[in-house]
Amino acid sequence: MSIAVVTGAGRGIGRAIAERLATDGHQLLLVDVSEAVEETARELEGTAVRADITAADGMAAIVSAVRESGHGPAVLVNNAGITRDAILRRMTEADFRAVLRVNLGGPLALTRELAPLLQDGGAVVNISSRAQLGNVGQFNYGVSKGGVIGVTRAMALALAPRLRVNAVAPGFVETEMTRAMPSEVAQRVVRQIPLAEPGQPMDIANAVAWLASHEARYVTGQVLYSCGGRSFA
Repeated sequence: MSIAVVTGAGRGIGRAIAERLATDGHQLLLVDVSEAVEETARELEGTAVRADITAADGMAAIVSAVRESGHGPAVLVNNAGITRDAILRRMTEADFRAVLRVNLGGPLALTRELAPLLQDGGAVVNISSRAQLGNVGQFNYGVSKGGVIGVTRAMALALAPRLRVNAVAPGFVETEMTRAMPSEVAQRVVRQIPLAEPGQPMDIANAVAWLASHEARYVTGQVLYSCGGRSFA
């Protein structure tokens, strides 16, 4: 049995990743702090774990669920993340630390705990962001996602040859969060994208699924930008 663990799977990009991995035949163990994960798990016939990846009891619940499945996961997708946007001079220490704790500390801690349980030849895919190259008003988020790339490369070396570790860096993706942006701001961002449209959650899910698949068996320590070309524009 091939099991995929996906964090932040209740909605948006995480849910799309879960749907895509289910299509590839993976059984799903879906993690989120939100109750939305329970509905997602029901619809995709997976197992839901309501857990905070930054809390000791949350980590214990995830590890317990993996052990109870009776099978080591083949895939771990570290997608859970938060934003606390502010320009540098207005950013509080609490908001800076909160974003790093979830976005950077979470993937590091969960991978460390689950790596011994993952199947040989398994894959870890971390979700970074094009924002690590710099976004006004996202100082803490950009720092955290840049850290994810550093962690990805360090993990790739530490866990080779048994496991592969890569990252996907989304750009501007149409989700609940981006749809809540003022329209003029969203339109300005889209104008900066060479492919001239926002990404969709399934665009990110497809990139994750490829890196998690045997087709990418010789790829590790890499960052795949799925951002419509904005990483170089």
